Amino acid sequence: MKIPFTDLETIESIITDVPTPFHLYDEKGIRNKARALNKAFSWNKGFKEYFAVKATPTPAILNILKEENCGLDCATQTELIMSHRLGFKDVMFSSNNTPAKEYAYAKEIGATINLDAYEMISFVEEMVGLPETVSLRYNPGGVFALGTDIMDNPEESKFGMTHQQILKGFEKLAKKGVQHFGLHSFLASNTVTNDYYPELAKQLFQLAVEIKEKTGVRLDFINLSGGVGVNYKPDEEANDIAKIGKGVQKVFQDILEPNGLGDVSIFTELGRFMLAPHGALITKVVHRKETYRHYVGVDASAVNLLRPAMYGSYHHITNLTNSNGKLEKVDVVGSLCENNDKFAKERSLEEARVGDILYIHDTGAHGFSMGYQYNGRLRSAEVLLQENGKYRLIRRAEKPEDYFATIEGFEF
Repeated sequence: MKIPFTDLETIESIITDVPTPFHLYDEKGIRNKARALNKAFSWNKGFKEYFAVKATPTPAILNILKEENCGLDCATQTELIMSHRLGFKDVMFSSNNTPAKEYAYAKEIGATINLDAYEMISFVEEMVGLPETVSLRYNPGGVFALGTDIMDNPEESKFGMTHQQILKGFEKLAKKGVQHFGLHSFLASNTVTNDYYPELAKQLFQLAVEIKEKTGVRLDFINLSGGVGVNYKPDEEANDIAKIGKGVQKVFQDILEPNGLGDVSIFTELGRFMLAPHGALITKVVHRKETYRHYVGVDASAVNLLRPAMYGSYHHITNLTNSNGKLEKVDVVGSLCENNDKFAKERSLEEARVGDILYIHDTGAHGFSMGYQYNGRLRSAEVLLQENGKYRLIRRAEKPEDYFATIEGFEF
């Protein structure tokens, strides 16, 4: 079973100040995860984690990561503005179908631009001028498999460049006067295996050697991106970042070092791995209903956690109030006028009575950030459980006036 990172007493104390639903984060867990990652890749002197802002775009969380020597990966100008206002110096801009003004802003604040398409080289040159450092995103096509297990289908992905485009791209950048080069790739999402990063690294390291031999370009960094996942289900074994780091080190020593590329820096962008287990959605049971199934209605909805509705994703649920209660098979549902507004379907859960507090696990990444306002439901608050055991509000819940702000004065 999954174990909450805090107890009922603490959450009941928070609820006296912050009504449910809200997202709760564990500062100690976040810091320990960042330290474990940095230790696992300490063999690489240029290593840097660029946390994916899209996973958890909350300043208090990002500041914790900054204190743990992490940079940020941004996908939009809004995320770039946030990173700049928070004082981050190490920023990666990995975007696609990007307007010229966003490239201009990225260049202005010194973010490293990671180009998603070969055509973007000429676009950036014409619109804003090429910076001294440019990274290119690689898509090998086909399928990505570990052994006989197909992990994902890169050929269907809209991201990245083909093998030939990557070679032409670096050759073109070098002729245009670019001084520093990076390679980036993302082949599979949320892998629960210690073999994914080493296999990805092997492919990228071999490509780096080919790039050097065919274009004369020596890469300054290789960005392994994200894809290292978390064990959302209780029967899944969590990834071991120490083993992953050693696996990448081995292929680094086997491929890059013998080919004169031992000074290449390794970057990562581990949003989900870094944050998901260290956040939870706290919600109360508000109704029960029995028809063809047994329904437990809570005060949270897909507005607060979209992943189950959008992807059918599993998030474990613990009844904190009645943790030893009799198990019953239920659908845990929100109040939206959509039948996919369900956190669980026919799930065995400790008997959930009206007023009970439910703890929905692993929402620290892509939980709050994917929120929206369908049905006029409002985004929830965020709370940080600090290392000293105290808690503080790090984002207030939206109010009706927030929802109406963009239509005030327009026939309203």
